Amino acid sequence: MRAGTVTNRRTRLKRAIVAVGALSCLLVFAGCKSGTAGKVVNVAVDPTGVNIVIGTTQQFNATVTDTFNTAVTWTVSGGSANGTISSTGLYTAPKTVPTPAQVVILATSQKDTSKTGTATVTITTKSVPSNVTVQVSPSTASIAGYSTQLFTASVTGSTNTGVTWLVNGQQGGSRTLGFISSSGFYVAPGNVPTTSDGNGGNVATTLTVTAVSQANTNATGSSTVTIVPGNQNTQTGLIELGTSGGNGTDSVVDAKAHTITCCGGTLGSLLTRGGTQYILSNNHVLAKSDTAALGDPIVQPGLIDAGLTPDTKCDATAATTVANLSEFVNLEAESSASSSNIDAAIAQVVPGQVDPAGNILFLGGAADSNGVPLPGAPNAGAGIPATLGLEVAKSGRSTGLTCSTVLSVSVDTSVEYNKSCDGTGAKFTVDYDNQVDVTGGDFAAEGDSGSLIVSQNTADPVALLYAGSDSDVVGNPVSQVLAFLSSGGSPTTFVGGGQHAVIGCTLPSGPQAAAARTAMTLAVKAPVVEPSELQRAAVARDERASALMAQPAVQAVGVGPSLDNPGEPAIEFFVTRGASHAGIPSEVNGIRTRIVEGDLFARRGAEISAADSATNERAGAAPRLVYAISAAEMSRAYMVKTTHAKDLMKMAGVQGVGVTSSVDSPGEAALMIFVIRGVAHAPIPAVIDGLRTRVRESSRFKAGNGGAEPRRVVCRVPAAKVAPAPAPALKH
Repeated sequence: MRAGTVTNRRTRLKRAIVAVGALSCLLVFAGCKSGTAGKVVNVAVDPTGVNIVIGTTQQFNATVTDTFNTAVTWTVSGGSANGTISSTGLYTAPKTVPTPAQVVILATSQKDTSKTGTATVTITTKSVPSNVTVQVSPSTASIAGYSTQLFTASVTGSTNTGVTWLVNGQQGGSRTLGFISSSGFYVAPGNVPTTSDGNGGNVATTLTVTAVSQANTNATGSSTVTIVPGNQNTQTGLIELGTSGGNGTDSVVDAKAHTITCCGGTLGSLLTRGGTQYILSNNHVLAKSDTAALGDPIVQPGLIDAGLTPDTKCDATAATTVANLSEFVNLEAESSASSSNIDAAIAQVVPGQVDPAGNILFLGGAADSNGVPLPGAPNAGAGIPATLGLEVAKSGRSTGLTCSTVLSVSVDTSVEYNKSCDGTGAKFTVDYDNQVDVTGGDFAAEGDSGSLIVSQNTADPVALLYAGSDSDVVGNPVSQVLAFLSSGGSPTTFVGGGQHAVIGCTLPSGPQAAAARTAMTLAVKAPVVEPSELQRAAVARDERASALMAQPAVQAVGVGPSLDNPGEPAIEFFVTRGASHAGIPSEVNGIRTRIVEGDLFARRGAEISAADSATNERAGAAPRLVYAISAAEMSRAYMVKTTHAKDLMKMAGVQGVGVTSSVDSPGEAALMIFVIRGVAHAPIPAVIDGLRTRVRESSRFKAGNGGAEPRRVVCRVPAAKVAPAPAPALKH
């Protein structure tokens, strides 16, 4: 009977998908997502900093780009004690100076609530001098990861020469931005900050260190800071991994334009098979997306970093051959069969060129006297499977050491590739099953492909990074990689040492370090939902109000935003902390439900308003990005995913299906459905076969964005030198 029930449900889902396709002209009325593909919403507030006398007003304006919906929600940190702001951005200062005197104005995009703009307001009792100027020295700085720099501020026009230091607008900085003291002493982060490349991916960017005059907060000075990862350096002697590298022939010459375009990625880790050591990375890093030849030179650094100046990059003679290409998965041949299910290649080490201990830059369990993490080897052996919420790290060419969390497992997805380094080659798509998704587009950027993802607490190998979007990174489970490479009969394992914590994930340290680490793993912003949608949820709730309040643990039933599908409404159940959720439905008349736990909620009853629901939300437990899930729940989710993934992947706009935890109902598993921003898709059911669904929108998964494709550098060359430099001789 159960097998028959599953089959019938699957048939109904197929029919629903077909019906949606046939009625595509009606999708806009059915709640389809739409927008501009590859665009990332940005919010800017004007003015960004201002002094306001108590009891007076100031108009703020918000500019929202890359979306047709330019509406924002205005808030003031700290609430009414710090003044109030209207829905149009008119701020009214309090009648007395608050403590502290600075408050923050926040404009949150209603299209994408993760995107905000801020302004800093200083409340004063009288006017401030208007001729104050601030100059920061040095005005530009290139700082190695985890290193330090002293900034000074020169203030003129006031006897008060005090300043407040900010990094990217955040007072004192943070672990991922670096910390700055009240005296201007800056400690750089180990990671390189990233920004959208405008095409749905992420690229390295700069930071801004700002000094704000305490006499007049409208007066500021700033310095542009570039974080330089040690992973890009040319190494001498035995090279350590997690470093810039690639195929020594990975360049394209344009004779007409007199340019050479070259690529590179990350030499990820060291493997051993049959007593021989190999460097592990991706096919599209070492084997040029199937176009390389066995025996090709694998060089360090990659051609993108080879050469003394920007004009001499792409110089193969400036790189050292450290290995030779030995084996790779043929990606295009696997695009239909996907039997190997990995994007991997190995290169046999040239004797005397690679650290035989398998050390990876910045991956150690200790730091040197300057606070810089030492290199460290992963835990030797076969690695471990990814689990939801597992804290992970990677050390890669472009963004250095970054740290994040596994958000979804057993992910089926499709990834785009290009056969040419300059992007002009043939494109093809490869389908993958049971992959690992790591949250955060800033976990990697172009050039980090091939990095080994390890667990933060034990440095056990978890996945091989190969693709991503502007909000996620995707990796091949190491079990699949090793199984393929061991298929010839000789077991393949990771070269390394013992278990250790990756200390770089807790560095640099500073007063905001603990808060920054907590925010990284817990922060989930409540999205904005249209009032009409909240009303629709209220109608569904009111029809069954008495029954919904029947559960003893339920203190109130309200309406608010769903966290599993941002933009959709939810019927909210406010329940006693620790009580059973049994009996609370996953949906009511097609409306998602959300469970908020707390001790004693101020607003109670069967039909509380959206405003009262928001009050209760603030008193409840803060939502987490991912929750621990029991083995039974995971097993239930795997069954639903296996049954429906292929059908869901056929839907327009869907690029991945995996297993994760529900945010609307802590403790429950959910089917994660990855959708492409800007591509219309059919409404995602709140529940499939009794399992909640969770929707995650991002740019297209590509071997070229979000840390996937080898980074490109285009170098102009004289017409007489347009031929590419000869590849280094093979070393055996």
